Amino acid sequence: MGCVIDIGESSRELAGSRVVIPFERVIKTTQPLLGVTFHNLMMEHAMTQRKQRTVSSSRAAPLALTHPNAAGIDIGSASHFVAVPPDRDDEPVREFRSFTGELERLADWLAECGVDTVAMESTGVYWIALFELLDARGFTVLLVNARHVKNVSGRKSDVLDCQWLQQLMSYGLLRGAFRPGDAVCALRALVRQRATILRTQSRAVQHMQKALVQMNIQLATVIADVVGASGQAILRAIVAGERDGHTLAALCDVRVKASADEIAASLQGHWRAEHLFALKQALAAFDFCGTQLAECDAEIEAQLAVLQATEAEPAKGKKRSKARNAPKFDLRTRLFKMCGVDLTRIDGIDVTTALVVMSEVGANMSKFPDDKHFASWLGLCPGTKITGGKVMSGKTARVANRAAQALKLAAAALRTSQSALGAYYRRLCARMDKPKAVTAAAHKLARLIYAMLTKGEEYTDRGQAYYEERYRQRVVANLNRRAQQLGLQVVPIAPA
Repeated sequence: MGCVIDIGESSRELAGSRVVIPFERVIKTTQPLLGVTFHNLMMEHAMTQRKQRTVSSSRAAPLALTHPNAAGIDIGSASHFVAVPPDRDDEPVREFRSFTGELERLADWLAECGVDTVAMESTGVYWIALFELLDARGFTVLLVNARHVKNVSGRKSDVLDCQWLQQLMSYGLLRGAFRPGDAVCALRALVRQRATILRTQSRAVQHMQKALVQMNIQLATVIADVVGASGQAILRAIVAGERDGHTLAALCDVRVKASADEIAASLQGHWRAEHLFALKQALAAFDFCGTQLAECDAEIEAQLAVLQATEAEPAKGKKRSKARNAPKFDLRTRLFKMCGVDLTRIDGIDVTTALVVMSEVGANMSKFPDDKHFASWLGLCPGTKITGGKVMSGKTARVANRAAQALKLAAAALRTSQSALGAYYRRLCARMDKPKAVTAAAHKLARLIYAMLTKGEEYTDRGQAYYEERYRQRVVANLNRRAQQLGLQVVPIAPA
């Protein structure tokens, strides 16, 4: 161990040169002047050298090449740019049109270059055709989030994007998005199509109500639902040419609370031809959507039969009101045969919510290591924005996840539920604002679903009284612990 000392210009013979003197000699010489022991200085010097070696070794360690046969694809609507490792081809970056023949040629070129892993951005729906083609050809395809790879330096272009994807994938810096199996993807597409048809049908109902209001037909003020049995009978009679209010009121069901005279008074309006034409077309659109819903339900039932994993039947549970827009077949039994558990036993979750969750995720939860990863994928877990050891924000990330939206609607339905989950949701509403309480309750529902699908156990509700008693015991235990810290004692009061 030595010390380097620079010699100034005061010495002509050693000016501008360096002399190496042993470090122990320097310390022994300067010890009376420094007033410290030789041992302490040696320990400090050794620790400094160790830290410098650690920092230099960490900086010098290069990134490991985990996927040497990776390729990157920048997805576009008309063409795709593909980048392979530079040593695989004289032209490592190529452009392919989005036609099927060009996609086949793209897959052949990747196979010739020895590529086995492909990373692509999730751009709209343009990636689906190429993803399915490459997956069928045996490639490991990773669909990455465009937000994770957007920070590329320099001028942005399609060529640089695909090269940046290839480079990040080669060093294992990208993670693929979750995508269920082909059978679940088919079910998911059908369920999403059904939701689209329902939205279209709801717009047709709005058009019917608009036409009635323009004619000053106040049917919606006396009948709760204009597309129910009574409302549909009246609307079809109006389209057929009936104008007498009492005749139309006689078509109502006996369960309608409004009187016949009140209904007849609401059906007096101005029968303008253009508004009647709009009502006729809106009613035809409503019927057409109903036909499409029936066809879609038949396809969903057939796909659920393909995903059937057990022949067992679900146990009889408590009767719940059937959702209005639920499919006409026995959806609860079909979902039980698909996943082996009855998700509708969880309070707040009906058959339509369970269908949405199962179509988006599937019954296989092996892609999620635990329930925390599952809740994070749903976007229901708290955020972790920490800077300098300080929590800057714990806000939940905004994600467009249909399963999470369905669980939030189910959580909001717990407001009047006389169950343990209902008591949990109401206690959350007392502690925080309602949107946060809905998210927290949806997070609990997601964890329950994960536990049921992974363990194969049915959910049993302990009841509101059990939950309140457990909560009371926790509060009393906390009070006793706090009182003991303050040197006090909590004495219970006997009930009167």
